[in-house]
Amino acid sequence: MSTAKSTSVLGFVLALGSAASFALSGIFASALMESGWTAGAAVTARISFAALLLLAPTAYMLRESWQLVRRAWGSILLFGLLAVAGCQLAFFLAVQFIPPSLALLIEFMGPVLLILWSWSRTRISPSFITLLGAALAVLGLVAVSGGVLGSGLHPLGILFALIAAVGNAAYFAAGAKADHGIAPLPFVGLGLGVGAMILALFSATGLLPFSVSDERGTVAGVSLAPWILVTCMVLVSTVLAYLLGVAAARKLGATVASFTGYSEPLFGIVWTILLLSVLPTSAQWVGAALIVAGVVTVKVGELRAAGAADPQT
Repeated sequence: MSTAKSTSVLGFVLALGSAASFALSGIFASALMESGWTAGAAVTARISFAALLLLAPTAYMLRESWQLVRRAWGSILLFGLLAVAGCQLAFFLAVQFIPPSLALLIEFMGPVLLILWSWSRTRISPSFITLLGAALAVLGLVAVSGGVLGSGLHPLGILFALIAAVGNAAYFAAGAKADHGIAPLPFVGLGLGVGAMILALFSATGLLPFSVSDERGTVAGVSLAPWILVTCMVLVSTVLAYLLGVAAARKLGATVASFTGYSEPLFGIVWTILLLSVLPTSAQWVGAALIVAGVVTVKVGELRAAGAADPQT
């Protein structure tokens, strides 16, 4: 029992670290785009350099077990195609038609899609407590995102945001799968490699606008060269974030890890306060509390379900 508890605690720590790291990507990317980079260039550089960085350790860790890749090719392709490239591309396209807050809200419906997918696959309906936690987390996300009502509900924007939500769900579903025997680092390295090739293809064909600049960007009042911003985005918001996220999913399971990912907007608020000196609204504070309550409630629902399935625990 103590081992299970320590695993769960470690899983939450890893998931929160992943969310905090992902939340910094907006800070770095915004600074790059303000200096003249397109969003397509920022995301392509982010994923491509991260894939290159993990190339050597991935090859080293798989040097005597490349047969595992054949066994896991489906999960790797799912991770790279949907969780990395698909999610990034779809979100970029969505914000061309609808407000970013609405696109983010729809993208973060991924955990809800996971519940529905599990329901359809196992024919076991989620408990009331799990559904209550999901509802609380979604309401909190609405509040943190600033609400979604108003004009601008372009159907293409909604469609692309829903594709991003599928990518978000695929990130946790593929990351949680460990029966193929590939450790988190090489799994992420292979997935990022697939995603980088897809993004590079879209950039090369002009489907993803690609333009860079050597102008400096500003973070927390400090002027930084583009290479520093890209380095921070690659090391912290990509390599570290994906590694921690996959490790967390394997310890917590896809559902709980995905709802813990709802803490990313919370960390976005924290980084905005610390680095940009922008205070959140009262509604965002309420939303933050609802997200925390929702994540805890989902975890309680999972534990109760596990206890009911195994009376010996």
